[in-house]
Amino acid sequence: MAEVVLTGLGKAYGDGTRAVTDLNLEIRDGEFLVLVGPSGCGKTTALRMIAGLEQITEGTIRIGEQVVNDVPSRDRDVAMVFQSYALYPHLNVYDNIAFGLTLRKLPKNEIDHRVREVAEVLELSEHLDRKPRNLSGGQRQRVAMGRAIVRAPQAFLMDEPLSNLDAKLRVQMRAQIARIQREIGVTTVYVTHDQTEAMTLGDRVAVMRRGVLQQVGPPQELYDRPVNLFVAGFIGSPGMNLVSARLDENDGRFWVSLNSDALLLPESVLRQRPALRQYVGRDVVVGIRPEDMEDTELADAREGQILHSVADLVEAMGSDVLVHFPVDVPPVVTDDTRELAQDAGTDDLPKAGGKGTVLVGRFSPRTRIYEGQPVAAWVDTSRLHFFDPATGSSIWK
Repeated sequence: MAEVVLTGLGKAYGDGTRAVTDLNLEIRDGEFLVLVGPSGCGKTTALRMIAGLEQITEGTIRIGEQVVNDVPSRDRDVAMVFQSYALYPHLNVYDNIAFGLTLRKLPKNEIDHRVREVAEVLELSEHLDRKPRNLSGGQRQRVAMGRAIVRAPQAFLMDEPLSNLDAKLRVQMRAQIARIQREIGVTTVYVTHDQTEAMTLGDRVAVMRRGVLQQVGPPQELYDRPVNLFVAGFIGSPGMNLVSARLDENDGRFWVSLNSDALLLPESVLRQRPALRQYVGRDVVVGIRPEDMEDTELADAREGQILHSVADLVEAMGSDVLVHFPVDVPPVVTDDTRELAQDAGTDDLPKAGGKGTVLVGRFSPRTRIYEGQPVAAWVDTSRLHFFDPATGSSIWK
């Protein structure tokens, strides 16, 4: 096991396209770090540079005590798990797992011991004689992991290993990968586009955008204290609601004006975000997590905590209900929100046919709100997020 340190890492192609710019990351010994971001953000390129499969343009990569910039991939003592499994179809599970050890000409008894030990950890002991074609997708992925684990490398590199699995199997495999990584304690760099995967797996999560690291930290820190609009909108499912608003002060009380409604800020918000006082009389971007809203009928609503609207769409999810409703404010239009909308597969920012901006609230399943009915949404104003509309940066101190 070893730490992996990236210093000023960059990658530019011959046509001038930059895939990664000035990436600085210290992945601690035994840590599970997840690189996440939209397609084309540079996360896979960064992983391939660590593996030695992609030539770096600038910066250094250190694995353990060794700078490996000029070390061939085969000599870096890292193991990579690919999206495609890359199993040998003519070999059984045992021989697929043992393949790397056989090439290194290890003694047969040592190979057998290590293969069977890994197979037990991965719950593959009963399948060692089977060929890949006779395995499920999840079993094939575990064989690919076994081939990496059995080598006892200094680090694991995983490139979207669950993307070929169906939704239910992905959830199961996430839990297994987390358990296996904890048991063996090997430094792991894991690339995914799925932010839910990132949040549930990583000790820390690094969010990338256009080749630039935006924020790195524990999953809950990224969720509670995003540094900018992009991280705020990318982390969370459904994503954070972002609306344009105006910050006003009246008799020492601070209000967020959303045209027909206004939200009263508690003192705790001003203490946590003292820089907000500088925005009085100015526009701000306000972020509201879906779970920080509730049907007023089911909440202890007070003055300055309610948004009024009409339900556009109601999605009953069983454990909760997603209520979509417009508010009379213009959508937040920045490079960040455009890219977030594009990554979500929409050509435009969320709108309500000229009615403003559509918000999504995660309400209790006990709500009796239906499509076309009035909505009175309670907002936990102590958990609002604020961003500078010009820079996109979070407003704190």
